[in-house]
Amino acid sequence: MDWKDTPDQKAFRKEVRAFIRERFPERYRPEMEGELSLEPEDVDGYEWVADARSDDPERREAALAWAADLAEKGWVAPHWPTEYGGAGLDVMKTFILQEEMMRAQVPTVNGIGVFLAGPTLLAHGTEEQRQRHLPPIARGEETWAQGFSEPDAGSDLAGLRTRAECDDGHYVVNGQKIWTSQAQYADWLMVLVRTDPHASTPHRGITYLIVEAKTPGVTVSPITDLRGATPFAEVFFDDVRVPIANRVGEENRGWYVAMSTLGYERSGIGSVVRYEQRLRRLIEFVKSDDGRRYLRPDWRDAIRHEIAQRMIEIRVLYNLALHSVSKQEAGEAPDYEASINQLFSAELHQRLVRTGAKAFGPHSNLWQRSGAPLGALFTHDLVGSVAATFLGGSAEIQRNVIATRGLGLPRAK
Repeated sequence: MDWKDTPDQKAFRKEVRAFIRERFPERYRPEMEGELSLEPEDVDGYEWVADARSDDPERREAALAWAADLAEKGWVAPHWPTEYGGAGLDVMKTFILQEEMMRAQVPTVNGIGVFLAGPTLLAHGTEEQRQRHLPPIARGEETWAQGFSEPDAGSDLAGLRTRAECDDGHYVVNGQKIWTSQAQYADWLMVLVRTDPHASTPHRGITYLIVEAKTPGVTVSPITDLRGATPFAEVFFDDVRVPIANRVGEENRGWYVAMSTLGYERSGIGSVVRYEQRLRRLIEFVKSDDGRRYLRPDWRDAIRHEIAQRMIEIRVLYNLALHSVSKQEAGEAPDYEASINQLFSAELHQRLVRTGAKAFGPHSNLWQRSGAPLGALFTHDLVGSVAATFLGGSAEIQRNVIATRGLGLPRAK
């Protein structure tokens, strides 16, 4: 298959590069100490949803200026229809835009709202919901978080226990969500609730609601992770009244809406570019005088072979990403391929950071960035990568999907 750019795609790639060069605010600089995100597709030193609410007025204004410039082109939500603030780009041009932004190391805007909430509302929402919510997302004015996981129902999403009961035109919601990424910055939450506790199967009786984060009874409590960062939060619901008009899809059919949300994954190109940039920085460093000083002499040959293997794996991941978007470009919906990409990317992430940390021997124990090799980049990555194989669905779940949907193997009894 020929995956080279067509003349039109090549011209678009050139347009994107020029736009970034000319419009990205020079004052919007990376802040490595923030380290909020766990997503491999985010750009080092940026967390747009946090930056847009920063206590530092210069950083906040720069983040909002970047969102405004992207929104002017429809590039905050490039794949959305133009009537809702998108650019109506096809799959390949959206892929190119994401790739070029990642290579230029500039942040995307409003990721959860753009890639999860928006497509869900486009597929299942009412026209009133689309008109109310999509334009503010596409302008970077309102942010979203995904409230699915619960303390006793992480990968077992069907086991959720947050409940909702109807009362005078509202759902009254009680329960708890956990590991809700960026919830402390969100204006709106996508929330799964149980509306029929007596449903014949756990997947039934679930309803999909959109909840305004400032509604009385909603409490957001940030969670500190291994790195000391707070990329996610617990969210508590105590008699929260949600208008029935905020239901997405039919009552008790929210599971099927949620499966759509989980299917709207990004292509994975951001992960590919980030891993490649990481590896190239490692290569340049170990070849430098400083790198030779830190690198364990007895590991030099082994590290060289590991680096070569990681580069091969990154190229494989790039082709997997291209395969997925090529299927979408042809009008096919990726199925188990998304699980292959997720699993391969997550495990590659862990192998890559172990290679980087291994290169520096005892120096890889240095956490403080000042004076550490490569600014302790791989040490911080190593700790952050622990979650890679269960974020977005555990490795075991992904293998089950690949086995049953991809290989046609029977389900375990």
